[in-house]
Amino acid sequence: MTVRKSWRRVDGVLLLDKPAGMSSNSALQAARRLFSAAKAGHTGTLDPMASGLLPLCFGEATKFSVDLLAADKTYEAQLLFGVRTDTGDADGTVVMRSPVSFGRTELEAALTHFRGPIRQIPPMYSALKRDGRPLYELARQGIEVEREARAVTIHELLLLDFSGDRCRLRVACSKGTYIRSLAEDLGAALACGAHLTALRRLVVGPLQIADAVTLDQLAALAEEARGDCLLAPDALLQSLPAVYLDDVAGQRFRHGNSVTIAGLPGKCRVYAENRLLGLGELDDAGHLQPRRVLGAL
Repeated sequence: MTVRKSWRRVDGVLLLDKPAGMSSNSALQAARRLFSAAKAGHTGTLDPMASGLLPLCFGEATKFSVDLLAADKTYEAQLLFGVRTDTGDADGTVVMRSPVSFGRTELEAALTHFRGPIRQIPPMYSALKRDGRPLYELARQGIEVEREARAVTIHELLLLDFSGDRCRLRVACSKGTYIRSLAEDLGAALACGAHLTALRRLVVGPLQIADAVTLDQLAALAEEARGDCLLAPDALLQSLPAVYLDDVAGQRFRHGNSVTIAGLPGKCRVYAENRLLGLGELDDAGHLQPRRVLGAL
């Protein structure tokens, strides 16, 4: 006899240390089962080959998952020079081999050209869509289409280690940056090609890998103890200023009505009685408009 899974309401944010070799959705579903969470989502995917910080949202926290998509991110990346693959990473098929004849000085000089604002062509093996179809579907059929270069910013590009044909980099970057494309572009600049052999995400916005847990660690806990691993829903909003309303204004905001307050224009997290009400946006006239409002927690 098959026993049906019993789902329950869970509200909060889980900082998961995703293992390499697992898709982000598989990691999400595994964590969701461990919490028996009725509703879950993630804040942007990591490639299956990548490991590291994957913030997951449960319940009411899913309303804020989109707000972390625009956050800066930090990675540690390992590259192999002299070998290009069709995907730009170790999961792909080798398409070119070239001798490696540069040293650390030349590598450091090449890195300077990728710091700051740059333009980057997204890889064919990506989830970006063309005429409603993900590019990776076209790539798997041997179809390559023209992609427009996009503006991204590399805030930090630090050489951590270099040995022969391999290097390890720390990359802090804006949203939309493809580390695979960075590896390929760096290889092209050094005239030998390169691809990504390992990638680990360390930081997403204000969230750190040091605070993350693995699926194995979660599974080892009693179910009632797993809730201690969850952060409050506003963990995703810590980069925004906080606004505190009185009871009357809080009720208006909670019911979707604007509130007039003093403050700097822009998005903000809104509280009343020290309880998060949701995400608001203050205009130049001092009108605080509800953008996403939480249900009762």
